[in-house]
Amino acid sequence: MILLYRIYQFCIAAPLIILATVLTALVTIIGSAIGGAHFWGYWPARYWSKFICAILLLRIRVEGMENVDKHTSYVFVANHQGSFDIFLIYAALGRNFKWMMKKELRKAPFIGKACESARHIFVDNSTPRKTLETMQKAGNTLQHGTSLVVFPEGRRTFTGKMGPFKKGAYQLANHLKLPIVPMTINGSFDVLPRMKGISFVNRRNLTLTIHQPISSEDMQQAMAQSRAMIEEGLDKKYRGC
Repeated sequence: MILLYRIYQFCIAAPLIILATVLTALVTIIGSAIGGAHFWGYWPARYWSKFICAILLLRIRVEGMENVDKHTSYVFVANHQGSFDIFLIYAALGRNFKWMMKKELRKAPFIGKACESARHIFVDNSTPRKTLETMQKAGNTLQHGTSLVVFPEGRRTFTGKMGPFKKGAYQLANHLKLPIVPMTINGSFDVLPRMKGISFVNRRNLTLTIHQPISSEDMQQAMAQSRAMIEEGLDKKYRGC
């Protein structure tokens, strides 16, 4: 069965995923230019993610949706288990949101332009002025229920366990007076662990657990509390540093 699944990935799923990715980027760029990034910056990517998970036969489950209000803007923070975190969050969160990402990603061919058109938040901390401009741009974007999703670790894990959290998301939440919502991702590391070279996808269940919102007033407390909540929701084998 594993061999058949890998043949299916290579011969059928991969070409369709590449085509879907190109079309999604084009629709996002064109749609955002003529019809607004609020809609075109989110919905095409949401259906793209659902398509990718479906064609790879991955089951998705979301828990705790009742913990958030659809009319409130939040800063969502999640552990970064692997590449499929992005697909899981788009497919399962059910909220219009923007990503916080490194400014270098703007230079990525094609995808960088789509992210810029969708008005995702590119972080530039090169100078205090640039940091302030980033926060002001985020404040203009995160309104009327539009939220922000951040991976505080900054990069994918090599082990499945969480690395240290960076404070950027918490500074932004504190500056904008937005509540923080911790989210736990399970299964993504088992689907596609971080490694060198090309690897095949493993069929595993993906689960997104949405925890109760917490205050961003005290940044250090918010970092510690959100990390503890995320870790508590992890599979036992991936808890700890």
